Amino acid sequence: MDTNKKPLIIISNDDGFRAKGINFLIDSLRDMGRLLVCAPDGARSGYSCAFSADTPLRLTLQRRDNDLEIWSANGTPVDCVKLAFDCLCHGERPAMVIGGINHGDNASINSHYSGTMGVTKEGCLKHVPSVAFSICTHDSDADFSPLRPYLREITARVLKEGLPQGLCLNVNFPVMEKFKGVRVCRMATGQWQNECETMRHPRGHEYYWLVGNYTNEEPQADDTDNYALTHGYVAITPTTIDVTHYEALRCMNDWQYDN
Repeated sequence: MDTNKKPLIIISNDDGFRAKGINFLIDSLRDMGRLLVCAPDGARSGYSCAFSADTPLRLTLQRRDNDLEIWSANGTPVDCVKLAFDCLCHGERPAMVIGGINHGDNASINSHYSGTMGVTKEGCLKHVPSVAFSICTHDSDADFSPLRPYLREITARVLKEGLPQGLCLNVNFPVMEKFKGVRVCRMATGQWQNECETMRHPRGHEYYWLVGNYTNEEPQADDTDNYALTHGYVAITPTTIDVTHYEALRCMNDWQYDN
């Protein structure tokens, strides 16, 4: 075994391989591992853990340098991770899977819809330490420079210490020149409201844009990701793959019976 070999890190996103966020991430981590990037060929926001069951997938090599390969695919973020594992790793098990940097907030319930979190959950399902990075702006030309030391610190720590099986990290950054620090916090309870905007087509029929406004239902709770972000902190939310509600499992014991 070559103990001097850099760790293999899979990187993907849901904004596409050309997005500034993923390219800043590549630049920030370039010396920390062998980076295998497999990302969609265009924007795939909101795809969560969707994969292509009836669409043939194609891989296109975009760039190959020392310790760096960048591939694009015509599928979803999860498709890209599956392709990376089965077709591009050549039997080597990656040390880490990273999603991002996403252009947009993936805190609170947004994490359920996020293709960036889909990347991270897919890595976690394969028992590989996985992290998602997101910034709270959709600006395609956002300033990512304040994120660099945190990206490197969190990545280095996960590479060194690993993560418990079945747990991944959802990391969100506020838009600031300097952060107040880091908070490990729970997901806030919130809702999207007024999600459909009705428009009228020139030919007479109606059509709809999915938009909406997010409401934090517990703005004073100081242990949530929304609170951390609105107060200038980087928010790290440990996220589990097991969605079992264990308290309900215990309370519903009397639902069980044998025929």
